[in-house]
Amino acid sequence: MCAVKAFDDVEQFVRAEGQLLGHSHWITVTQEQVDRYGALVGDEQWIHTDPARAADGPYGGTVVHGYLTLSLLTAMTQGIFTIGGTQHLLNVGLDSVRFSRPIPVGRRIRASATLRRARRLPTGLLFGLRMEVEVEDAPGVACVADTLSMAV
Repeated sequence: MCAVKAFDDVEQFVRAEGQLLGHSHWITVTQEQVDRYGALVGDEQWIHTDPARAADGPYGGTVVHGYLTLSLLTAMTQGIFTIGGTQHLLNVGLDSVRFSRPIPVGRRIRASATLRRARRLPTGLLFGLRMEVEVEDAPGVACVADTLSMAV
C-alpha cells in the first residue's frame, strides 16, 4: 500500500513544485470495466471488447481504452496526495496527453505525479501535474498526461 503524501496547506504544496509527489496504488483494469466504459461512451471496438477476436489481434488480447486510462487518473491522484485547508480539487483540463503503449486488459497499472507548476488565483490554486501511467512488469510508460487542476 502506498502512503498518501499529506501537505498541511497550500503553501507547503506550492513549495513542492518540481518534485515527484509519489505513486498511486496499483489497480487492475478488468474486462468488465472496459466493456462498461465502451458501452457508456459508444466505443465498443473489438480491440477493447472482444477477447476472442483480440487474442488473434496485434496485442494478443484486449487493451484498455486510452480515455478510460485518463479517467482513472482522478482516482489514482487521490491516492497520491492531499492538500490540507482545501475543500476539493477540480479537473480544469489537460495541456497534453500521449499514449505511448497499449495497456493489456487485466494488467495492473499505477500513476506517478510530479508537481510541474502552481500559482494562486482568486478562485483557488491552479496547479499542473505530470502524470505517468506505468504497467506492472513492463518497460517505459503507457501514458503521459500533463493535467491542470484547481484546489479550492
